[in-house]
Amino acid sequence: MDTVLKNTGGSVVVWSADPEAYSSDHERATRSNFAQRLAALKQFRFAGEYDASRAHEYTPLYFVPSDTVSSTQLARSLGISTLHDLFGGVVPYPFVATKAITHPLVGRAAACPEGWTQAFAASVPDAVLDGYTAFSLEDARWAGRQLLENGLVRVKAVCATGGRGQSTVTDAEALDRCLADMDESVIAANGVVIEENLENPETYSVGQVIVDHLIVSYYGRQRMTQDNDGQSVYGGSDLTLVRGNFDALLATTSPPPALCLAIEQARRYNKAVIDCFPGFFASRVNYDVAQGVGAGGTWRSGVLEQSWRVGGATGAEMIAIESFWRDPALDRIRVSCFEAYGAAAEIPADAQVHYRGIDRKTGHLTKYALQKPYDSDTT
Repeated sequence: MDTVLKNTGGSVVVWSADPEAYSSDHERATRSNFAQRLAALKQFRFAGEYDASRAHEYTPLYFVPSDTVSSTQLARSLGISTLHDLFGGVVPYPFVATKAITHPLVGRAAACPEGWTQAFAASVPDAVLDGYTAFSLEDARWAGRQLLENGLVRVKAVCATGGRGQSTVTDAEALDRCLADMDESVIAANGVVIEENLENPETYSVGQVIVDHLIVSYYGRQRMTQDNDGQSVYGGSDLTLVRGNFDALLATTSPPPALCLAIEQARRYNKAVIDCFPGFFASRVNYDVAQGVGAGGTWRSGVLEQSWRVGGATGAEMIAIESFWRDPALDRIRVSCFEAYGAAAEIPADAQVHYRGIDRKTGHLTKYALQKPYDSDTT
């Protein structure tokens, strides 16, 4: 049952979990836009950036963090104890929020951070691609050589987003050069993912958001674009969203078999996180699932990574949340979100723009979303 909770006079705040991460002009502005819209829905006040040094007049606080909250202790210190206290997620250890958890270590003696468990990788072998996570250069070299026996390998920095921080290597020499360009202390702290490479993959998003008693689940396809430097980066998503959980998503939309597999792999990954990392909870989950041709011409499918924070698809998520909130009879919707670079980007008149400006790091950028008729072809 979807109901609007009675106004308790609380506040919605944005919070920069790490001043150095997701702190660009467009990311800060986008978070504020979403937080203000959530405040309007919840009938809360928007109180801007959270400041621990001052008391907030209107409580409880509902957080829109820049990143996944990296420990349960930190979450409790902020007053975040359940998924209804934030738009995002909480993990017991920082590495859980990165690509690092997706793959196993190279062996029992491999370097790993506190809290690492092999149980997660053991729970998702059919939901992810072949790969390893390494926390030392020695382990990364071994992992890469093992995977190179079957074909091309992708080396991925675990904290990079939007398609950045990745390289494809064809042989051991190229692998060594790639790893030599990486900071060994960063690998030790965060890890590096060594993964099988897919040719011309399709990348799907499978996700779910929960705001008060409203649950929205979705799937869709990602698009790539060129940024102002000519680099291929995330350009947006075309999403189908329904009122309800993943069962409702499957029942309401009847997706084709390949997409059903992607949804099932994302569900399995999500369940394994819950089972293997006590203390985890999230009101916003998003999983990238890649499907394409792997080594030997074999068709492959698997979860690449997870996101438990405001992300590229949140512009579309917000339109769906607002639409379902306003219309209790509405049960499905299609929305496309876009990230358009350059001063000459043309924005449709009916678009909902959540950022348009000149970011000091990325240059001219516009981020917007468009609602589409349900029978439009977006998947």
